Amino acid sequence: MQKNPGPAPDARQDETARMARGVAIVAPAFREAWKTHALPALALALLVAVGFFPAFQAGFVWDDVAFTEEPEILKPSGLKNIWFSPSDIRNEGHYWPLTYTTFWLEHQVWGLQPLGYHVVNVLLHLANVLLLWRLLARLPMPGAWAAAAVFAIHPLHVESVVWVIERKDVLSGLLYLTSIAAYLRFVETRRASAYAGSLALFAAALLSKSVAVTLPAALLVWHWWKRGRIAAADLRAAAPFFLVGLAISLGDLTYYRSREEVLALDYSLVERLLIAGKALWFYAGKLLWPTDLAVIYPLWEIRTDDLAAWTFVFAAVALAAALWLARHRLGRGPLAGLAFFAVTLSPVLGFVDYGYMLFSFVADRYQYLAGAGLIAVVVAAAVRGAARFPASWAVAGKAALGVVLVVLGTLTWRQAGIYRDSVTFFSHIVALNPEARDAHYNLSLALRDDERHEESLEAGRIAVDRRPEHPEVQSSLGVAFLNLNRFEEAEASFERALELAPRHRNAHQNLGETLRRQGRYEEAVERFRTVLEIDGAFTLAWTGLGQALFRSGQHEEAAAAAREGLAIAPDGPDAGDFHFLLGQALRELDEFGEAERNLLRAAELSPEDPRPLVELAVVYGLMQRPDEADAYAARARALQPEDPAPLHARGEALRLLKRYDEALAVYGEALEMDPEYAPAIAGIGIAMLDLGRREEALERLDRALRLDPDLPDASSLHRLAGRALFELDRPEDAAERFERCLELDPADTEALDYLALLRFSARRYEEALDLYRRLAEADPASPLTHMNIGIILLALERHDEAARSLERSLELDPDQETARRALADARRGAGQER
Repeated sequence: MQKNPGPAPDARQDETARMARGVAIVAPAFREAWKTHALPALALALLVAVGFFPAFQAGFVWDDVAFTEEPEILKPSGLKNIWFSPSDIRNEGHYWPLTYTTFWLEHQVWGLQPLGYHVVNVLLHLANVLLLWRLLARLPMPGAWAAAAVFAIHPLHVESVVWVIERKDVLSGLLYLTSIAAYLRFVETRRASAYAGSLALFAAALLSKSVAVTLPAALLVWHWWKRGRIAAADLRAAAPFFLVGLAISLGDLTYYRSREEVLALDYSLVERLLIAGKALWFYAGKLLWPTDLAVIYPLWEIRTDDLAAWTFVFAAVALAAALWLARHRLGRGPLAGLAFFAVTLSPVLGFVDYGYMLFSFVADRYQYLAGAGLIAVVVAAAVRGAARFPASWAVAGKAALGVVLVVLGTLTWRQAGIYRDSVTFFSHIVALNPEARDAHYNLSLALRDDERHEESLEAGRIAVDRRPEHPEVQSSLGVAFLNLNRFEEAEASFERALELAPRHRNAHQNLGETLRRQGRYEEAVERFRTVLEIDGAFTLAWTGLGQALFRSGQHEEAAAAAREGLAIAPDGPDAGDFHFLLGQALRELDEFGEAERNLLRAAELSPEDPRPLVELAVVYGLMQRPDEADAYAARARALQPEDPAPLHARGEALRLLKRYDEALAVYGEALEMDPEYAPAIAGIGIAMLDLGRREEALERLDRALRLDPDLPDASSLHRLAGRALFELDRPEDAAERFERCLELDPADTEALDYLALLRFSARRYEEALDLYRRLAEADPASPLTHMNIGIILLALERHDEAARSLERSLELDPDQETARRALADARRGAGQER
């Protein structure tokens, strides 16, 4: 086979020449495309990334609860409800399903990690910046890139970009701008597909936020700018947009009014005109001089006799008239840009009532798109003005633009930082607007969540001064007092809230919690039951009720409350607490297998909480499974190395195994961490009592109760102290302890038995009889209890009753010789001797 000789030398030279010519043609085109498109786009992306970098460190604030605490967003099946059952979204009164769909999708990907949501918001804003640049260049407009750069980095856009819930602004903005781009393509090509795409994108923008309704008016402004008139064909093309906008907006408004209380602010048309005039100049002023940007601006007073207010209206009319008259000299651009600005803002200028008008007439987020019109006018004017200067001044112009962008970027960086967390956010609000409605209240809540309780109390007091008639604010102040263990002041605040609103659920709930923390368990139980009468599905009330019942020794009832809570919300945020409570209650009821299962589930739901692990260590100790007890105690200790509770749990497991020396050593380790850790001191006392060291046991038990009178096992500790005193032959002191035990736990049968015996020994027969009868109610099948009742009745010479009790005792246990002899005495006394 011969080798292919390849192309001839001349052919190779021709091919090389052709490639060189191709490179010579393509390379400049590539360089030009890079210079005109890619490089400017990268520069815009860099501006956005740098200016909004603090967004990537921000959290969720305020109204973000509309999706972070919304079950329909958090569950995989929620998408259907978002679109077809929107009323299931509790914290949103509008029908904006597309926005909430994006939240739902993100939650499926990264849960509730804030970073992902902030990255998406910033990327949507970047897409809007790039779209705006290309649209302005396509119009064409002088300085299109500079205008887009100012739009990219302007601090007024921080609210829309960095506040996650304002996704609706950047998302509807993206769909709005793409709809305009498709419409322009339609005008150029007359393709029906472009028109249909534009209309569909407009509908999608409305389903993201209905403020996009102004788009068809903006299209007419563009037609006028291009030709100086609006033709019949332009109106026909815009008509379907108006119809779609009207249909979706009316649908949203109808839905909103079905969900929210109808707002009627009763401003007259003249007053609304004054609001609009001042608002327009306010927005323009903030665009040109963006300082002191507040999340909630002061709500200004509207008076028809205020001449200063009228100057805003007259100035707006005069400016529009001047630009109309000067359109032939200046061109139609300035008037078109300002018309776009005003038209896009029109839904939020106060002519139609909306909820935020209760707080303020203006907000930065309202001009996210509208500001582009004014920015375009200012930049175009600057570019045309600079063109009158010599070309050598171009460098100075670019330097000036650079300075402007640096200043704007710095302001944006600072403004974005206020969204770091709720404390920073609300502190910023009250700093710029101390009179902002509910701002101090929300700051108090944020400080409370941050465990800054003294500061929370101070903010709560200011909130009450601002709105003393608001029950929720009064209740929140009570919680601030409660967190500082100032129980009397907390109760007074909750009672004040209930005077204002007798069925205020949260005030009842918080009052119940206050009572529970003071050890007033029976009162707390009644209060929690009141909460559940108001709202039977309120899981927090079931938690409080269960805990109060558990602390009062009503373990079966506590378990029932935990099961009720789990039935309502088996996968809710309180599920871990319910499983933990149920595990504790079942452990007290000696149902160790069920207790183990529930505590394992609690540990699974709350992996960072050492309490279920500590409780599991105790349960495994009771189940005589020391290796597992040690393992769970060690896991709990690993979670919180400085917490003595895991060591205490390990000590309990060792004590239950009667390994007293080891238990005492472990309790000692716990006390090295915290010398006043009452549970460990109590554990030492119990161990010493088991070892017969009664005086030492009594001293430890008393010390533990002095340090923490509300220990979960306080009733048991009083009983054990009573037993130690009984064995030390101090009957009066022992009786006092048993009485205290029964105050805390009326069902403690061992304390009943001891106290009954002490009363009998002191010949206080009636008291002893009452106590033994309580024992018989608790355990009707106890032959010993019936025998003791019979003996006391015999001592009281109530022979017939004594005989009946003793007969019942012998029915239950015929081998009791003492009962048999006593029965003979009772029958003789009753004349029934056989």
